Amino acid sequence: MNNKNNVVRLLNKGRAGFLRGIFSRTTVIAVLIIIQILFLLASFSWLDQYRVWLAVVERVLAIGTVLYLVNSEMDALSRVTWLILVMVAPLLGSLFFIYTKLDWGYRGLKSRLENLINESQPYLQDHPETLKLLKSSTSTTYHLVQYFEKSHGNFPVYQDTQATYFSTGEDFFKELKAQLLKAKKYIFLEFFIIEEGVMWGEILSILEKKVEEGVEVRVLYDGMVEITKLSFDYTKRLEKLGIKAKAFSPISPFISTYYNYRDHRKIIVIDGEVGFTGGVNLADEYINYIERFGHWKDTGLMLRGKAVDSFLLLFLQMWSITEKEMVVQPYLGTHREPIKSEGFVIPYGDSPLDADKVGENVYIDILNHAREYVYIMTPYLILDSELEHALRFAAERGVDVRIIMPGIPDKPIPYALAKTYYKALTQSGVKIYEYTPGFVHAKVFVSDNTKAVVGTINLDYRSLYHHFECATYLYKVPAIKDIYKDYMETLEQSQLVTPKMIEELPVAQKVIGAVTKTIAPLL
Repeated sequence: MNNKNNVVRLLNKGRAGFLRGIFSRTTVIAVLIIIQILFLLASFSWLDQYRVWLAVVERVLAIGTVLYLVNSEMDALSRVTWLILVMVAPLLGSLFFIYTKLDWGYRGLKSRLENLINESQPYLQDHPETLKLLKSSTSTTYHLVQYFEKSHGNFPVYQDTQATYFSTGEDFFKELKAQLLKAKKYIFLEFFIIEEGVMWGEILSILEKKVEEGVEVRVLYDGMVEITKLSFDYTKRLEKLGIKAKAFSPISPFISTYYNYRDHRKIIVIDGEVGFTGGVNLADEYINYIERFGHWKDTGLMLRGKAVDSFLLLFLQMWSITEKEMVVQPYLGTHREPIKSEGFVIPYGDSPLDADKVGENVYIDILNHAREYVYIMTPYLILDSELEHALRFAAERGVDVRIIMPGIPDKPIPYALAKTYYKALTQSGVKIYEYTPGFVHAKVFVSDNTKAVVGTINLDYRSLYHHFECATYLYKVPAIKDIYKDYMETLEQSQLVTPKMIEELPVAQKVIGAVTKTIAPLL
């Protein structure tokens, strides 16, 4: 009898779960998007009666699109991708290209963000003495700072900032909890992924405690998380705890290019005095509490000092997109306790809404000015022609260029696509390694014992072109020794990719890589 009751309960539970899935917001959104697509396809079928006129329009649009592409400043692979699309489907391909270029979906967002960046400028100014000292120390980094000044955002160079590097998500998590407990005024968190579990549970417990103590807490996460990780009412659930919360660009039933731009940043600012960034999201696999793709290798960085102001402004800009005004002054750090540290620190952000490819340009600058080595960790390798050339050219002029990739991938298609770059890179002298224990999620560059970047920016089109990103450029700071040490230890656990291994890749993987490479910029 008990067994029968248990079976009934299980069936009822399964039926309830099925009904929740059927009537969930995710299902409703998916159905409405499908209806819109079917409507568009039906419209083309209806227009078929005007076939002659359509043929004329098709040719005019295709020729116009091709002329635009040939004369555009777009990178070579992106041009090829669009040209293939126009060749295969002239009318649909041309209309799709025009639609993406017009980008009606994000014009309001772009205008609002530009205003917020302009409002931030008074708080983001280089100190003349710092610039003078940097110029006397190096010409290459000084020239990079000049680029930062001209880029859309103006990211100053700072002294008197202490940088602490974390070689694992576990170490990052431990220090983050310790710093959160010390908060007196406010805690601001901005993450791509937040998922309920041990990691987020412990952090949320601290945040609740801090709210009770009168600390202001804000949480900003990417709206895509509502589809994959959290409930759609999660912001309201956090607000009931006294936490101000927002989802950036939440998914709605309407088709728009707006949703192509995701907030991939990881930023934590505590009282304007301490800041965190890196590859670590707030989910259990990042601290290896659960295993998804073998051992999860990630990294993070903590800043203490004046440079935290830049991360504060980056957070406030994104938070204020849906606010009437951006309030800055009360949140700036006082920096009353002088922090003496060697070297220079430049926190910076990258936006898909402007013409500046800041993340990619910083990486290329490091490659072009390296003398001895450039060591890289990245989970993905989907390169445009400029970055591929920079990697190959650095190796060809004698620089020791090494890239550590995952040994166990999280996504099979991007992994197959990454393999398509192996042959050309290794032929130029780039050494590629795969981390045998599992998945590398770190985004790290270190070069010549003097320069390093730790942040959120992968070597793929999504990070370099379509996401809001952030990172920290380090020059002659003590933490670079720790980054180098971690890289060499990770290298010991990684396998060198040989020409034989590249040739013996599974045929299916080669085919998938070759096909998807033609549309890589659209992925």
